[in-house]
Amino acid sequence: MEFLSYLISGISLGSVYAIIALGYTMVYGIAKMLNFAHGDVIMIGGYISYITVSSLNVPGWLSVIIAMIVCTVLGVIIEGLAYKPLRSAPSLAVLITAIGVSYFLQNSALLIWGADPKTYSPLVDGNIKLFDGQLTVSYVSILTVVACIIIMVALMLFTSKTRMGKAMRACSEDKGAAQLMGINVNFTISVTFAIGSALAAIAGVLLLSSYPSLMPTTGSMPGIKAFTAAVFGGIGSIPGAFLGGVLLGIIESLASAYISTQLANSIVFAVLIVVLLVRPTGLLGKRIQEKV
Repeated sequence: MEFLSYLISGISLGSVYAIIALGYTMVYGIAKMLNFAHGDVIMIGGYISYITVSSLNVPGWLSVIIAMIVCTVLGVIIEGLAYKPLRSAPSLAVLITAIGVSYFLQNSALLIWGADPKTYSPLVDGNIKLFDGQLTVSYVSILTVVACIIIMVALMLFTSKTRMGKAMRACSEDKGAAQLMGINVNFTISVTFAIGSALAAIAGVLLLSSYPSLMPTTGSMPGIKAFTAAVFGGIGSIPGAFLGGVLLGIIESLASAYISTQLANSIVFAVLIVVLLVRPTGLLGKRIQEKV
């Protein structure tokens, strides 16, 4: 039962990584850039939810919607001010800008809310006892896994069935050709950032429901791990982001339980290196042949 408990904990944590990784993979798949400020949008979402609940006495579910709206607007503003002018710039310039935006968000949060950790109240309380009380599963874990599956399925349907989703796929293949076909590339990329940022807000709330310490650096490590999950599963692939996130969560949980809590992160990144040596495109990534 102990193993099963750690496995469920890992799947729950992995589902949070998967939701964040879906945001990474959407932005990379369409804009071909790594938004390293994504982790800090998670933190902003967490703070917005915390403040609306603690100061305005808003119900938990409504605080999630408010956090999503704020993060969506923030994502579009970041894309418009920081990334849009760099569309044709070298990837290194975009990467440095993303790191700069990340530090800006962290320090802004530090100035506004201070460095003291805040204790976040979970969205749902309580748990289910299974096998005569030998196994306890929290409602937060169930909610996290269900939310992750719903989001992944919704994104896959959105990208394959809707007009905007098809425009996103066209932009990911060839921005120039998409523009010639009448697709507004800038608007499509802005919508992608908006979706990614809304997902970051959901991930932030679910993460803090399980690990309730909130501070300006809260989103940094989950952001890096979610990026790792996206690469692990195959960046640009929605099922890949889901699979990578869940596997990463399970590996981290089992490594913490059976090997060492201090070495858990090292083991996670070591597994990533091994996978990329065997499959450079990730588990579900497509091998792209250069046309000469």
